[in-house]
This record gives sequence, structure tokens and C-alpha cells, in this order.
Amino acid sequence: MSSSSQTPSELEALECHFTWVKEFTRSKLLHMKVKLEDIGTDEGNFWLGSIYNMWGLVLYKLDSSEEALQFLNKATETLKRLREEDEGPWLVVNYGNLAWLHHHLGEEAKCQDCLSKVRALKSKFPSPSQDELHPEIYAEKAWTLMKLGKKNKELAADYFQRAFNMQPDMVQWQSSRVISLASAAKHRDTDLSDDLLQEIRTAREQDPENLYVAAVELKERNRKGESVGDEAETLGQKILLQPVSSYSGLKPLLRLHRQQGSLDEAIVLTEEALQQHPNERYLKRCAALCYKWKLFSLGGVRADQRTIERAIQLHEEVIDLYPDTSFAKEIDLADIQAKSSQGRTKANQMYQELLARRDLDSGDKQLLYYSYARYLNFECHDRNKSIRYNMMAAEIPNRSFYGKLSIKALKKICERGRSGMCREIREFLENLPDDDSD
Repeated sequence: MSSSSQTPSELEALECHFTWVKEFTRSKLLHMKVKLEDIGTDEGNFWLGSIYNMWGLVLYKLDSSEEALQFLNKATETLKRLREEDEGPWLVVNYGNLAWLHHHLGEEAKCQDCLSKVRALKSKFPSPSQDELHPEIYAEKAWTLMKLGKKNKELAADYFQRAFNMQPDMVQWQSSRVISLASAAKHRDTDLSDDLLQEIRTAREQDPENLYVAAVELKERNRKGESVGDEAETLGQKILLQPVSSYSGLKPLLRLHRQQGSLDEAIVLTEEALQQHPNERYLKRCAALCYKWKLFSLGGVRADQRTIERAIQLHEEVIDLYPDTSFAKEIDLADIQAKSSQGRTKANQMYQELLARRDLDSGDKQLLYYSYARYLNFECHDRNKSIRYNMMAAEIPNRSFYGKLSIKALKKICERGRSGMCREIREFLENLPDDDSD
């Protein structure tokens, strides 16, 4: 049997992005592309080689093979430069990606060359045992899984831990582990465990340059009741001096301000960042988020028109800057329009246009129906129609975070017992099938 005919099975056995990331919708790929763009490619980023590797996969899946090859070659150069060596186990994943891409391009000689490089590296830098991967491969696999949704974050944390146990001097792996675990817990109602909080503190001490970890640590200490106001102010000024990136620490720091009820400070911080970098779309996204939080924190109190207008302006800009992934922001804009004295008509129109779309996946539909249910309830005071849309969100299979929120809302209505639809809601909930995502 020729080596060429063995290629598919050998490729399938590789540890690389092409075997880690299998089934992904175009929508999810576009979201991954946006995430990579917002991380940035600052030369000081420890994960720069991994970023380029991920770019290679995403671009190939989005039918940009030549561009994908450029990024994978850039990953090779970057990994060698960052590690200051021409070969090492950190290249195994990269050469595996290149082997896959050359195979897809029909360049079998180049594919075989990359496969031989993988074999040579694995022989020269073997994993500690047959049952384990090399720590460098565990780390890259973990970093990749972190980007593939919250279901993968705990597995990513496990791989980071295995890698770190083997090479405890790689503090960046431990930092990424705690970021992954904290991110996985972001939408839970419970606080982080004391053990995880201690891990975050340790990671901050061992990796003091990682401002994202610093922001997460302050946020969790604040949640525990500690006073961290002065530290937060100092950290904010440090973040403003860093290159713009979704891992600069800005987002968790803004969430800390939200916890503290100091949304005005969050707005001042993002506006200051925008003054320094007026064209950075990620900063506009952060600022838009802060204005949304501000408007929705007021309850029945009407916001001043200037705040509403700034929120609308930022959301419109963000929608234009993120054309492939702006669906959630379009919903936010509709809700913000409703806060304006003349905006109810505009909000109704926007929601009708969103509801008429036929290109939505199940997750988008659950978000839309849940959001529209809240809009009907709180802005239009149409309780029964609101209940109907919560039911529509809840009955969609593969229940998302928002589908679960709709179920929670329906249960709360039943507990209060004031709605004439309580009996119908109870029957609906009793007959609702279990969902694998629950």
C-alpha cells in the first residue's frame, strides 16, 4: 500500500484543528472569525501562534484556502520566533494543520512532507506516556476548545491542567485554565467555589502581566464582598495602556463595575478608551454594552435623551462593524429604541422585521422569542402575547441559555398565579420534552 493511500487515516489520527473542530455551521464559523479578529495579533501575545493556527482552520472552512495557507505559514514562523527555536513539540499541531490543508488542496507531496515533520517531531519530543498527549499539544487543544462555546470550556480547563501539571513553569497555561473556568461559570447563578477563587488568585500572582486574570480576580473578590474600588481604578488605567484586544481585561472589568452599580464609571472608561482609539470596533462594542446596561438598569425611570441617543448611535455603528454577527445587537437596538420617547413605533417595526427573517438557527430564534416576550411584557404590557412567545422559545429543541430563561419566566408566572393562562402554562410545561442541552 502506498503512503499516499494511507494519508486519510493518518490525517484523521492527527492532533490538530482539522480533527478537533468537525461540524460547525457557517454562523458559528463567522462568530469564531469575529472572536479571532477582536483578539488581535499583538506581537506580545503568548498565544499568537495559536491564533494564526485557528485562523487557518476558520478561513479554510469559509472557503478561503489560499488565505488559510498564509495564516498557517505565519503560525509556523511565529511559533519558531516566540520559542526562539526552529523545532519543538509546539509545531506538531501546526504541521498537522498544514498536512490537512495541502491534502484538501490536492498537494499530496506537500501533505506527505508535513506528515513526515509531524512524525519526526513526535519521535524527538515524545509524550510522557502512550495514554497522554505532549503538554504542548494539550495546551493548544485546550486553547482551541475555549473558543468553541461554553460546553467545551470545562474540557479545555481539564486539558490545560494536564499540560500545566507536566510543565508547571508555563504560567500562561494556568492563567488560561482559570479564564476558561470563570467564563464557563459566567451565566450561572452561583458564586465561584473557594477553590477556584484561590486558583484565580494564584494565577494572578504567577502571571502578573495578564490583566484579564487580574480583572476576573477583582470581579470575584467584589462578588464575595471585598472592597476593590481603588484596585479597579488602577487596573482600568493599566488596561488603557495596552493594545486593544478582547483579552485586555476590559470586559471583565466592566462587568465588575456593573456588579458595583457603578455603570457611569464603566461608561467613562469605555469613552476614554474610544478617545484614544476612536476606530476600534471592539471598544465600540464594549461601550454599546455599557450604555445598554445603563438604560436597562433604570427600571421605570426614563433615561435622559442624550444617553439614549448615544446608545442608539453606538449600536448602529456596532451593527455596521459586525455585519455577519450583529443579530443580538439588532435586538438590543430595538429594545433601546423602545426607551426613547418617540421610539416605540421604530421598535415595533424592527421586531417585526427580525421575526420575519428566515435565516435564523435555533439559538437565534430562542434569543429573539425570549427578547420579544420581554418587550411585549415590559414595554407593551401585552402579558398573554408575551407568554406565547416564551412558549415558542421554550419548545425549540437544543435549548439555549435563552430558551431556559423562557422556561424560568413561565414557571415564575405560574408561581405568582395572577395570569389567566396559568393552567395552560402548567400543561405546557408538563408536556415539554426533556432537552439534551439541559
